Amino acid sequence: MPDYQQHQGGERVVLVSVSVQILEDLDAEEFHLLAKSAGAEVLQHVFAQRIKPDAKLFIGSGKADEIAALVAELEAELVIFDHALTPAQARNLEKIMKCRVVDRTELILDIFAQRARTYEGKLQVELAQLHHLSSRLIRSRGNLDSQKGGIGLRGPGETLLETDRRLLRIRMGQLKAKLDKVRQTRMQGRVARQKAAVPTVSLVGYTNAGKSTLFNILANSDVYAADQLFATLDPTLRRLEWDGIGTLVLADTVGFVRNLSHSLVESFKATLEETLEATLLLHVIDSSSPDMLEQIEAVERVLKEIGADVPVLRVYNKIDCTGEQAKIVYAKPHQPERVYISAHSGQGLELLRQAVHECLMGQIQSFDVVLKPAYGKLRNQFYELNVIQSEHYDEQGQLNLRVNMAPAKLEQMIRQAHLPLDEILGAKAQQFKRPLEEFEIDDEIS
Repeated sequence: MPDYQQHQGGERVVLVSVSVQILEDLDAEEFHLLAKSAGAEVLQHVFAQRIKPDAKLFIGSGKADEIAALVAELEAELVIFDHALTPAQARNLEKIMKCRVVDRTELILDIFAQRARTYEGKLQVELAQLHHLSSRLIRSRGNLDSQKGGIGLRGPGETLLETDRRLLRIRMGQLKAKLDKVRQTRMQGRVARQKAAVPTVSLVGYTNAGKSTLFNILANSDVYAADQLFATLDPTLRRLEWDGIGTLVLADTVGFVRNLSHSLVESFKATLEETLEATLLLHVIDSSSPDMLEQIEAVERVLKEIGADVPVLRVYNKIDCTGEQAKIVYAKPHQPERVYISAHSGQGLELLRQAVHECLMGQIQSFDVVLKPAYGKLRNQFYELNVIQSEHYDEQGQLNLRVNMAPAKLEQMIRQAHLPLDEILGAKAQQFKRPLEEFEIDDEIS
């Protein structure tokens, strides 16, 4: 078989979308955007219909000949199918079309390879590529039944194909070991955050929903954000101060797409692990997309697949395109379910901050706090949280503050400072008094 040129991006490409009755319908626009994100010059988008895939070519032989003629006419270098092809199907199609044929998984892997920036990201990409390649080792170079020499490379009677497979397995084992080390390091950081009671908020969502743009605004950061699929591939963490909450870790994750093969999800588990261990998930949704409901479903399916059991706040982004009003929708009092915002125009961002606050800390209440001069450290903490509404000194020289914050956070701060609740909160301290256990009542009586 001829050795067709490897895909480097920028090729002249023909796209093929096949609607198969027994398989899930795919989004042609998303497929086109995937190809553009890989750097392809799309010459033509061919559509076909089948009741079920053809075992030999996936499409019918007539359609294959039609595409082959189109490839020759347009001088295309690559044909991309919007479905997973078996190695045999890809091989048979290449013979007919006289150019390289890749499927949806290979296209996504190509984008991943272009986007990976960190050590971890590159490891993940290589593992995913090798996993895909391992099922596609074919008898394409020389007579593979002949013995291959080489000390230490083979066992007795091992063919070249078997050697390739074994070397692949070894390399995949090495990559998994390296990724495990990265995961260990990540886990240590996570344990430290949990000990320090630092909440983690992870941004998840369909690719191109605006996660990275929102992340940059919230974290005052400059993470790469572009109008293309998988602009973010590596998990990005930022520690920031959040009004009323204090220190918080914000995590940006890889974008999701429909029909992401299981092996790809597996390879990118480390990226998604921040999602698993988060205190709260912000599910960023492109509310202007005509496929919004399908995209929500695709994200929720992957979250279920990786076993994420974390509270979710849906963030409906791009209301500047839909004309919706910025608002919080509550599932029940003080329990936000959805927020409508525009990361691009800044509409609703204060509401988002409030909703995150309520999700993490519960209902925001007003408290009158009285602090002695010796309690200056607690006063500084209130300032750091930016929760003080007013302040004045009384005749005794005590500082009277009105603060707006979650009761749980207020109680935590006073107890950590080992200060008396009654003295600081007056009558309102009663709401923090827990009922005594039976053994505690007995102790008091005795």
